[in-house]
Amino acid sequence: MSDTTTSGDRFVAADTDMSNEDVLAVAVNAPDVVVPAGVAASAIVGRSPGQLAWLRLRRDRSVIFTTSTLVVFLILGLGAPLWSWLYGQDALTNHSELLSLHGGLPMGVNGGMSGVHWFGVEPGLGRDILMQLIFGLRTSLGIAFAGAFLTTALGVLVGIISGYSTGWLAAGINWFTDFILAFPFLIFSLAAIPVVVNKFYGNAPEQPPSFRIILLVLVLAVFGWPYTARIVRGQVLSLRERQFVEAARAAGAGVGHMLFRQLLPNLWAPILVVFSLSVPTLITAEAALSFLQIGVLEPTPDLGRMINASVPYLASDPWFTILPGVTILLLVLAFNLLGDSVRDALDPKSSR
Repeated sequence: MSDTTTSGDRFVAADTDMSNEDVLAVAVNAPDVVVPAGVAASAIVGRSPGQLAWLRLRRDRSVIFTTSTLVVFLILGLGAPLWSWLYGQDALTNHSELLSLHGGLPMGVNGGMSGVHWFGVEPGLGRDILMQLIFGLRTSLGIAFAGAFLTTALGVLVGIISGYSTGWLAAGINWFTDFILAFPFLIFSLAAIPVVVNKFYGNAPEQPPSFRIILLVLVLAVFGWPYTARIVRGQVLSLRERQFVEAARAAGAGVGHMLFRQLLPNLWAPILVVFSLSVPTLITAEAALSFLQIGVLEPTPDLGRMINASVPYLASDPWFTILPGVTILLLVLAFNLLGDSVRDALDPKSSR
């Protein structure tokens, strides 16, 4: 049995047959709908912001697609050695017998696609493209996640100090943040990375793959933390005037306690959103550096370098360009959509 009335622009609904989950869904997704206190009130009382955000995510259809896509990519990247063993190919073996003598193009249709090499082989070298994509996923995701963790940690630390402090310290941090933001990322990377490499290895013909990966993570973190710091600083500026902060300050709490015990626990929502949106940004940045040949070098598989190597064969073997390009597109799109969904779910004013 149900009863409904209309009052102004608010809609009042009562339904004694509604379950606790239905009542909570109404309260979360329809703020203009008022559920009487006598109707499954226990479903509304005591819900934390995290529980409300989780409910919004569960009801967001785009999250299902993006999460499934990202899980597939993560499984492929993390399990690259296993898939190589099951597939019977690796990312570094050259199959020159599958290339034509003139031009080094793969023999067969669509770049040499067959039952043995599902996505064909790489022109010029004959390496299996599917294994190059899977191991390249592992490289790109590893660099992006490591850079996102470091970027978020630095940004949160600088932002929370900048937002809570006053006077010359806050002014100095803000000036330094603006200074880093003014630096052109690509131009600085083109100039600095070769200098650092020459400093450590000079004209050595080979470099450890780990050195390039660590260098890329550090470069991405140096230019990525100011964006996180700006967002965190804005949140701290509003939080530091709240009553719980004033109460802790009046009780004699120290600066460390104020920053990491009072303010930081209230910043988890923007930090999570910033982290989820930083990963796709760093994926494209890493791919751009590798495309410009200042990122990951041979023989380490990488998606950006695959696109660079495919440019001379764009007309004769377009699949060599399309496959890594589509992989980067789907990876970045899935992360961006998931980041948008997380932001909407954590927004208490969201109308979704």
